Amino acid sequence: MDLSLARLRMLRELHRRGTVTATATALHYTASAVSQQLAQLERDVGTRLFERRGRRLQLTDLGVLLAEHAEEILASVERATQALEDAGETMSATVTAGVWASVASGLLPDALTTLARTHPGISVRTRELAPEATAAAVRDGALDLSFVLDYSNYQMTWDSGLERAVIAVERIYAAVPPGAVPTPIVTLAELAEHPWILAPARSHFGHAARLAFQSVGIGPRIDHEVEEQATAMAMVASGLGVTLVSDLGLALRPPGVDIVALGDVLTRTVSLAYRTNTARRAALLLVVDAIRTTAAEKGLGADTTPTAVAGAEPVPPQAEIFDPATKGPRIG
Repeated sequence: MDLSLARLRMLRELHRRGTVTATATALHYTASAVSQQLAQLERDVGTRLFERRGRRLQLTDLGVLLAEHAEEILASVERATQALEDAGETMSATVTAGVWASVASGLLPDALTTLARTHPGISVRTRELAPEATAAAVRDGALDLSFVLDYSNYQMTWDSGLERAVIAVERIYAAVPPGAVPTPIVTLAELAEHPWILAPARSHFGHAARLAFQSVGIGPRIDHEVEEQATAMAMVASGLGVTLVSDLGLALRPPGVDIVALGDVLTRTVSLAYRTNTARRAALLLVVDAIRTTAAEKGLGADTTPTAVAGAEPVPPQAEIFDPATKGPRIG
């Protein structure tokens, strides 16, 4: 019997998630591709692993048995991979990371350039996901590590099976049309009369922003909801309203946008999450270190001692105020 690891991984995800659609989403395949591969697995095994219940594909008792063994097989493969990497004279490995726009543009280019120079055998592949989805993808084995977020007013609930290295602490600023705010610092209350461009409430960023408004007793007029900071700032440049932007998001700022420090201090902690059973994987930790070093070089470093994700607290950042005259940072 020749069992494909890729098909066993699909079987494991189907057992965990319950539907072919959810399995396909987690593994970044189409539902049709997953169905075809599971059918081939059944042929490879030579016995029924699945049965149809309406439109759902359900595991038989033998399917559940093989799925449970798949957990052990895939864990063993991961341990073997780690052992080979640790024993090799030249580090050679591929690490898959979950990212989103601001970290992909603000941290990864410099970090991966440095890593390619110091450890050319390590290859990093990235998948762009919503920040809300990255930790689950690591937990389920679809990613080796991912960027995750905590806001100073909105702490996330983390899986105890994940660990993290704190990479950066970002300050949140107001992004406004040119001349809309003549002072170097502005409060949310002072911006209350402006139309707002914000991330949806279902997102971490959007929820944290709304909590910040609630804390000062205002209800902003939200004219536009968009996911990406770059999109929001493009709309600001067109005069459609004001928005919030993080330090890393500033790299995406288009012409025609002023950045003003917030008097209502709001920060977010950027971390890299990885599974506990891969926490000592040498290649993975070299990737973490390269990204952490890049963040420190950009002035965003924090205490980066790897800690259990559950219960970790964000680290207060160094205050940074933007001078409207120079459009540059003034540290104070």
